[in-house]
Amino acid sequence: MAVRPSIYKQLWAILFVACFVIKSTQSLAQKTTSRFSVNDTIVVAAVVYEGDTIPAASLENVDVYAQYTQAQVNAMVAWTRLRNAIYVTYPYAKRASIVLNDINAHLAGITDESARKAYIKSREKELRTQFTEPLTNMSVYQGKVLMKLINRETGNNCYEIIKEYKGGFTARLYQTVAFFFDTSLKQPYDSTGEDAAMEKIVREVARMYGYRS
Repeated sequence: MAVRPSIYKQLWAILFVACFVIKSTQSLAQKTTSRFSVNDTIVVAAVVYEGDTIPAASLENVDVYAQYTQAQVNAMVAWTRLRNAIYVTYPYAKRASIVLNDINAHLAGITDESARKAYIKSREKELRTQFTEPLTNMSVYQGKVLMKLINRETGNNCYEIIKEYKGGFTARLYQTVAFFFDTSLKQPYDSTGEDAAMEKIVREVARMYGYRS
């Protein structure tokens, strides 16, 4: 049976469309593969945690503001006052300890009582010359801090030092005067207890002034 020309045309049209669809599909597949192999990759930082590689990112800083409580304000005021007092008094405590240690070293070789008194009196004049003016300009609070620092630097409280060099009567007299200023010449220095905050500031000031521990 003879095939009509119109049937050939229909077959050629179907083959053409089929070839076009196959070609388009292959081309689209190639483009899709190419596009996904390049454009779907985002480079990020990563960390390795327990054998797994996990994407990592740094978040923006977040500023958090809060108002101090009255207790925090009071603590800051007290700390600032203490720090300022130590900055003022520590150099004098350091100088006083150097003089006192030198006096003790010399007294160790003097056995005659009158000679000891004469030597102490001469060094007392030196101490008055160096410290009278700056000490009289200090506040009562700074004086309390200075006594603490002298204890720290010499290992003796001010009462013991005065008693050693000026006698028990003078020491008791100065202790009575100190009492009226709500302080004591016998106050201890506890670097790990009640004076821990002072100790931290002293170490800061010592570094600032270039003193070695």
